[in-house]
Amino acid sequence: MTWFTRAHFAVGCVMILSIVFYFYNFVFHDFCGQTPTEVPTMLKTWLPPVQSGPCTCAPGSVMLKDHISKEKYDEVVQRRSKELQHHKTRTKSVLTRLLLASPNSPLQYPIQGFTVRPLTSTLIPGLVLHTGARSSYEVTLNVSKGVLSTMSTEGVQVKGNGETTLTVQSNNLLFLNALLSKVSYKSTDYHVNTGDLVSFQFENHKAVFPVVIKQPQLPVLYDMGTDISSSVTITTKTFLRYDQLRVLVNSIRTFYANIRIIIADDSFEPQKMTGEHILHYIMPPAQGWFAGRNLAVSQVTTKYFLWVDDDFEFTKDTKIEQLVEVMEAVPELDVLGGAVQGNQFYFSIIYEKGDEKEGGCLYRKSRGKYHPLPGYPQCTVVSGVVNFFLARTDAVQRVGFDPKLQRVAHSEFFMDGLGSLTVASCNHVSIGHQSKRDQPGAYSRYRHPPNSDQEFKYQHHFFKNNLKCILFG
Repeated sequence: MTWFTRAHFAVGCVMILSIVFYFYNFVFHDFCGQTPTEVPTMLKTWLPPVQSGPCTCAPGSVMLKDHISKEKYDEVVQRRSKELQHHKTRTKSVLTRLLLASPNSPLQYPIQGFTVRPLTSTLIPGLVLHTGARSSYEVTLNVSKGVLSTMSTEGVQVKGNGETTLTVQSNNLLFLNALLSKVSYKSTDYHVNTGDLVSFQFENHKAVFPVVIKQPQLPVLYDMGTDISSSVTITTKTFLRYDQLRVLVNSIRTFYANIRIIIADDSFEPQKMTGEHILHYIMPPAQGWFAGRNLAVSQVTTKYFLWVDDDFEFTKDTKIEQLVEVMEAVPELDVLGGAVQGNQFYFSIIYEKGDEKEGGCLYRKSRGKYHPLPGYPQCTVVSGVVNFFLARTDAVQRVGFDPKLQRVAHSEFFMDGLGSLTVASCNHVSIGHQSKRDQPGAYSRYRHPPNSDQEFKYQHHFFKNNLKCILFG
């Protein structure tokens, strides 16, 4: 590079730096070097668009409204809308509101983790004003679901003590900050889980931060004991398949002599299942798959339960301890699926809320997965697994199984648990499947329900899950 070329290059760099420096001062500072009171308009518009409006149905989806009779459609939609509003009231609060922090604010405040018990006065941590010299300083705090209080201190004027709006004024910044450290919040209505927003203002600077109002919950701990029988219960549901059920129980006893087995049975003519550590619960006839699951899981007293179908068969590869090992190492897990005859079956669930009127869009993607489970490359994080899984008892009991779904139902449990259950699938623990055999005619009639059952299922998803469309891929 010649001297002339190097000189031009240097001049160009200086010009670029000058432009950048000018732009920085023009956008972020006024001509006196002061920080502006708000973000310039040109920067305010540079925000990600808010996602709203109808969701997009996956190709091939079932449009659920087409399965609602035209005569009842408007009435059903009105009832669904009312129930959705009740659901939002129970599950949403002001804490879901989007908050944006202004740049270079002189206000210090807690942005996360400030939790109070209902109706209990609690100091707000970290309230501080950072600013240059003034002849007088005044800050205002405002809330809507509680009251604000502080102590009276010489040199500081307080207005609104014990009210929703608190104003603090002083000629001394140290005195004012000392009093801010004594400001407390107390909710005025009892609610076990809600929140409030605190507005904190000085001159033209305003910040808003959340308060979590929550009744603390007692921990629910399970004594794991000293062996697998103290930590895991095996559960199953049976209907008219006693030959298969006996094979299952005998295979369990081959490998786990003392583990408790819970059987939910809605057969027409129940047969006794006897033996040590077997609990056989007789239900009214033909109550269905999910009703039986609810009954069986409701009687589990151990930390975990292993769900199996009544035509499965334990083998040397059905090592429950290895599933427990993974669950204990990753406490965030709620459900851990295994393999059936060496094959994994799992899926992901893609859900868009959509707008309130039309409802959401749901796609169950077969073989869909997210990523390997950290520390366990043989396991993958998913949304749902096969009917052979180890589950955390209290987590599954909170979600439950919808007893309206009587015949063909499995994915629906994981749909109801979406957002609350963490699920993974592993390939290193497997269970066998018994050879198919002829079934009683009554079993076949219930195992393969008529089209009316499928119609009911679509109508149920339309209302219960506020769905516009669904695709089981």
